[in-house]
Parts: sequence; C-alpha cells; structure tokens
Amino acid sequence: MRRVSRGLLAVALAAGLSGVAGTAHAATAKADDDILARLKAIPGMTVQEKTSSLTGYRWFWLDYRQPVDHRHPDKGWFEQRVLLEHKSDDRPMVLYTSGYNTPETMFLSEPTALVDGNQISVEYRFFDPSIPQPAQWTKDTIWQAATDEHVLVKALKTIYHGKWISTGASKGGMTATYHKRFYPNDVDGTVAYVAPNDVNNKDDSAYDRFFKTVGTDPKCRTDLQDLQRELLKRRTEIEARMTAAAQEAGYTWNIVKSVDVAFENSVMDFEWAFWQYHLQAECKDVPPTTASTDDIYDYFDLISGALTYTDQGLQQFVPYYYQAGTQLGWPSPSFKYLHPLLRHESTYQPRTYVPRDIPMTFDPNAMKDIDHWVRTSATHMAFIYGQNDPWGAEPFRVGPHARDSKVYVSPGQNHSAHLIATLPAAQKAEVTADLLRWAGVSSPAQQAKALVGPQVTEDPILAQHPRL
Repeated sequence: MRRVSRGLLAVALAAGLSGVAGTAHAATAKADDDILARLKAIPGMTVQEKTSSLTGYRWFWLDYRQPVDHRHPDKGWFEQRVLLEHKSDDRPMVLYTSGYNTPETMFLSEPTALVDGNQISVEYRFFDPSIPQPAQWTKDTIWQAATDEHVLVKALKTIYHGKWISTGASKGGMTATYHKRFYPNDVDGTVAYVAPNDVNNKDDSAYDRFFKTVGTDPKCRTDLQDLQRELLKRRTEIEARMTAAAQEAGYTWNIVKSVDVAFENSVMDFEWAFWQYHLQAECKDVPPTTASTDDIYDYFDLISGALTYTDQGLQQFVPYYYQAGTQLGWPSPSFKYLHPLLRHESTYQPRTYVPRDIPMTFDPNAMKDIDHWVRTSATHMAFIYGQNDPWGAEPFRVGPHARDSKVYVSPGQNHSAHLIATLPAAQKAEVTADLLRWAGVSSPAQQAKALVGPQVTEDPILAQHPRL
C-alpha cells in the first residue's frame, strides 16, 4: 500500500482560509460552536463527538435512520453509520463513499484536501454495523444505496449550504457514480477513483489482454504466472499450511465447502492481487519456483491472503459478493496457463462466497443502464485509474454528449485513491482546476496546495477490499 510523502499540507491548510473577512470568521466560529446541537436537531440523527486527530477538524460519529426499502419506508428501518470531519459549515462538503465499511479513523481524501473542505464518510448498507435486521437481501441494490445517500445529503444540506463533491475509490468510486446517475443534482462534481465498469459480464476478454501487457517488464509477468503454477504443483504442502493456520485462528471453510476450493481461488487471485496493490518495482521480491515451500507460502499469504476464503474472512464482504452476483458483475480471466492444474475454476464467482441460504439472481441490465448514462449524460465527473490496476481493464468512458467530464490514467500506478498527485503535470493541473471550479473554490492558495502531508491519507480499509 503506497502512502503519499509528508510535506506542506499543514501550511497549505492554514493558507486555505487566509483572506476570510473578520466578520465572516466570527460568524463561522459562532456557528461551529453549536454544530453539535445543529446535527442533533436533524430528525433521525444521533450524534457523538470523538477526539479529533486532524488539525482544524472536529470529528463526529453519526447514526442516521434510513428505511430498509425507500419505496416502502414504513416497512422497517436501520441505522446507517456516517463519520463527519467538520471544518466549517461555509466550506465545501466532500461525500466520501467507501462502498464497504466506514473506517473508524480520520483521514482526508484528495478532493477534501484540495478544496479544504468538510468530509463525510458514508458506510454502505448491509455492512456492519449498518445492517438492516432482519437482512432483506433484495434491498442490497445500487438504487437503494444511492437513495440512502440522497436522503442523507438532503438532511445535511440544512447545515452545509456550500458546494458538494462526491468521491470514492474502487466500489466506492462505483457508488459515487451510481449516486450521481440516480440523483445528479445532489452534488456539484464527482471524482471517481479506480471504478470498474463491467457493462457486459459475459465478456471479460479485456482482463486477459491486460495481463498480457501490464507493466513494462515481461519477466515480472512470467515470474508471477510461474509461481502460480508452482503453488498448484505444491497443493498438498500449501494446503497443509493453510489448514494449520486456520485451525490456529479458529477459522472454518463452510461457505466455500473446502480448503481445496479456497486454495485454488486464492491462487487464481494471485496475479491480480499483485498488480492491484503492488508496483512493478516490487517484482524483485517474487520468489523463484525453486524457493522453499515456506518461502513460497509466506509470499502467497502476503499477496493473496491464505485465509481470505475462510468463513471469517468472507463474512464482512458478503454484501459485496451479493451485489457482484446480482448487479455489478465480476471478472473472469481465462487462466489458460493454469488449466492443467486447476480443479475448481468454475467456483471463481460470487455465488461461491455467499451463503447458500441467500438467493441470488443476476440482472444483466443494471450496469448497462449506468454505462449508458455515463456515456451520454455524465456532467462534472472525473474518472481516474491506475495504469497497472487490473480493475481499470474495464473502465468507465465518457461519450461526446457527456459534459465537463474526463477519464484519466496515471502511468505505472495501481488501485489507489491518491492518483491526482501522480498524474502528469498538465493532467494534474486540469483535474485540480475542474475540481476547484465545481467546488466553488478560487483561492490561488488552494490551487497551489500540495497533495502531501500526514493528514492526507488513503482510506485505511481500501487495501482490505476483496479481489474478485
């Protein structure tokens, strides 16, 4: 996981509010004094203030009452967790959607740092603790989640009257896009990082093309595939180590049925996982096929996670796999180079990772609708990908009828939410200028702000997201 270097953010943050008139500052200070009471006054909102770890911010944990079914709001409720980093009610608000759990720590996304704004991190429905009881899985849809965000935005706009920007990475970038599609007027701009667009779930040839050409080092690609084959050749030895590790942790394999299925799924993940979260410079760390089984197992565990497909490893991601198998789609590389050694290739799909008592039916039109909207109607959107990230093999594209929207690819980068800082200078300046314009920020100090410093950090749970 990359981290941006430390730098001048503290100075830039201070500069960002320079020039504010004394009377306006006094009014803001007075408003901030009662922000806790104003938040508590929102119907359906409970609020707890926590100790802030970010200079210039107050930290609030919110629970907001949401209908399980927005089409039938009288048929049950759940509490959705939202973490608010409050700077000032006259600054822009950044809506950060993780698409998964909300990390229980403070962090600033790139857009938040650039606009010197407030940030809310919204937990996706069905992720713990934002779980409807009982869980009505048919309500785990992109429209229901987008409507969660719509209702929340409407409530918080009673306090935050400035411009709103949405952002997120991976499934969070997808979530921000879906929200913009269904409620395009909720936010003034969207920055979606590394957001896959599996518009045709039956055609995954883009992933095969990606793995044939990713990076600039053919030897690295060969070494990774050779090690995958070696793992399968040492199946008995590797599975013995997986079994021992699971027993020590008290973990089980009931959902996927066996350690053998779990092992093969993690092997099929291996090449993908390397490029998703590691840079080409790390190819030197790939063990040779002649390495000891202990060394190979340790590296396999580092990259793929030997216990990823235990019941306990899958539990927190069941809502994602459910959505992948019902609306989002999933990648299916061909794995031709592994065929003589695979036994369970057909299990490499979301149905394998969701308990069998949860029904799943795939809707092939859900992503077609999103893709068509982005191509024809996207407005004030930036899609940013890492060149070496497998998820970018099927990206969003904007068509001639989209307005003020662009797609960017950061050379040599991977699955990250810190890609504006890594873009070529001209593109970095362009997307930064667009973001500031959408957010209504025109201060030269803001345009010069460096995307570095201890307060600008990656979503701390992004690296925990599943591969498939």
